[in-house]
Amino acid sequence: MSERRKGRRKTGAGNTRNRELVSRRLPFLGTLRLELEPPKKKRRKAHTKSRSKSRDDEEKSLGAKIVYWSTVAGLWGMVAVGGTILYYALTLPSTDNLWDIDGSPSVTIAAKDGTPIVTRGGRHGTAIRLADLPPYLVDAVVATEDKRFYSHLGIDPIGLARAMVANLKAGSIVQGGSTITQQLAKNIFLTPERTLDRKLQEALLALWLEAKFTKDEILTLYLNRVYLGGGAYGIEAASQRYFGKSARDVTLPEAAMLAGLLKAPSRYAPTNDLARAQERAATVLAVMVRDGRIEYQDGQWAFDNPAALRGAARSQSANYFADWVVDRVPGYAGRPNSSLVVRATLDTDLQRAAERAIDAALARNERALGVTQAALVAMTPDGAIRAMVGGRSYRQSQFNRAVYAERQPGSAFKPVVFMTALERGLTPDTLRVDAPVIVDGWSPRNYSETNDGVMTLTHALSKSVNTIAVQISEEVGRENVIRTARRLGIRSDMAPHPSLALGTFEVTLLELTSAYAAFANGGASVIPHGIESIETLSGNRLYQRRGAGLGPIMSQQTLGMMNHMLGETVRTGTGRRAALAGRPSGGKTGTSQDFRDAWFVGYTADLVVGVWVGNDDGTPMNEVTGGGVPASIWREFMESTQRGVQVSALPGAYTPVAAATGSIGTWPFDEEPNAEPEDKRGFFDRLFGRSASGEEDTGRRPNIRPGRPTWR
Repeated sequence: MSERRKGRRKTGAGNTRNRELVSRRLPFLGTLRLELEPPKKKRRKAHTKSRSKSRDDEEKSLGAKIVYWSTVAGLWGMVAVGGTILYYALTLPSTDNLWDIDGSPSVTIAAKDGTPIVTRGGRHGTAIRLADLPPYLVDAVVATEDKRFYSHLGIDPIGLARAMVANLKAGSIVQGGSTITQQLAKNIFLTPERTLDRKLQEALLALWLEAKFTKDEILTLYLNRVYLGGGAYGIEAASQRYFGKSARDVTLPEAAMLAGLLKAPSRYAPTNDLARAQERAATVLAVMVRDGRIEYQDGQWAFDNPAALRGAARSQSANYFADWVVDRVPGYAGRPNSSLVVRATLDTDLQRAAERAIDAALARNERALGVTQAALVAMTPDGAIRAMVGGRSYRQSQFNRAVYAERQPGSAFKPVVFMTALERGLTPDTLRVDAPVIVDGWSPRNYSETNDGVMTLTHALSKSVNTIAVQISEEVGRENVIRTARRLGIRSDMAPHPSLALGTFEVTLLELTSAYAAFANGGASVIPHGIESIETLSGNRLYQRRGAGLGPIMSQQTLGMMNHMLGETVRTGTGRRAALAGRPSGGKTGTSQDFRDAWFVGYTADLVVGVWVGNDDGTPMNEVTGGGVPASIWREFMESTQRGVQVSALPGAYTPVAAATGSIGTWPFDEEPNAEPEDKRGFFDRLFGRSASGEEDTGRRPNIRPGRPTWR
């Protein structure tokens, strides 16, 4: 036993020595063994499992909280949405008269004295069933307005998304997302205002309509209610209005034109612009061919044979005015559910006088002078239209040349240039030189093909001297001339080209005439208007005009000088044929290039009248100028309408000097115009661009130099 113990001891001692030896040779072994001690390993694993379990518990707790509060928020959101829907559902308008289509509204236009002029709508607004309409008419409407009509539930998310993408790409509103159902809800029940409340009501009504009616019933309601321009509410009324036939009998080109009106009824109404309406109809045909609703051959035939107006033109020229007024009624009274009476500004006596003057002038001059069309607008100095003739014959053409035709005004624009000069320190007696000039490589010339040297601004305007008008425009700055035109109410596009002074841009007769109204009313800009009030048949007033215009736009000094100069134009200048015996008046002639357009716009203290003559296709006339046929029409109209009207002086006053004296100002052909040395000008004068003499110095030097006559 003792030997065995000793053996064990020896063995143990040997092992110890071996371990110490190994430890000395591998000193890291002890550390390694310590790190791998079994008890410590078990404790670390237990600790890791504890932390992992704690983390899992926390994640489960957080997830539960998220689910809980999301559920709570969702429930409250549903309550809020439900409450909103309930609120708007309770405030929805009545739908009792939804199918009362036979009583579709009419619009009666009454003259200034209450005499009815014309009635639009109503009498042709009887209901028509969808089954009675040609299939291509229904297809044209669905293809252009709501191609997913038969698949959505009243609101089309896909259509809305597509419209949003198109609008974002274009950077403006170019496409709408409203469905036919939404449009029906808006047209029947709601006002035209653009608010969130109205859009929510529109959506709820659309859903209600889809739940209550079939798709064909909704489309029937829509086609019998929608506004299609020219005072026509409903497809039947529009067909009668434009084509003189029932909607049951329209051809494919006519159906495309009717469907095209839905995008913008006033803009595309064929009575306003037949060519534009035909172009829109061609777009509708292209969409129908692309969607497979009609065959290519049928679309090509309809394109080659566009619809033309046939039934709208059996009345006299007052219809030009009536069309213009009716197209503006929805903007003032919305989409009426009852018939309306519009008290207009038209004077029937003046309207008949305008017709006679136009007819007589065209009968005298058509063959000899090549004049086939004319237009006239007469308004009070505050912009109320008293007469409007949009063309020679409303029966032959419903296009209103007084409102929609854009033509070059020629020298009729020059008063704007001279007014700009007067506001910058010049006077009617300021001297300038009529001589050939070249501006930026362009050389204007006078109608007389002569140059008369030094003259006053009054003489230059009255004789319509082109060279001086261009010089003045360069002196004051073309941009300033455009700003003056905007203040006077001219909204047409104008580019700052050197020829701006000669009226080489395009303008309508209505806006040019309204610009001259400021000279007759004491210096205030006006908004031309034809509606005084709108009432229902029961006497409920929906609109009453208030206000006189946009306020003063020129000083009384400038006004007096302009009326002196334009009065001289009528007395001794190019407007002599328009002179009225014993009645002060002013005005200006205008003739565009190659005698394509001729104008005369003139005024007294009581009436402002503009006249245009020309040809629809732009064919040059036989040397007809504004001082010829237009001036004669103006005088004939004024003489027949102003008898018995008290004679009044034009507003403002100016006393011309006995003889124009003094310097002619900066010689326009100097390369370096005489200017005061900087050291003689004060700090604030230099800072604010004024000379020591007090005249404004724009710092702009016109690129103008002597030229040579271009005629022989």
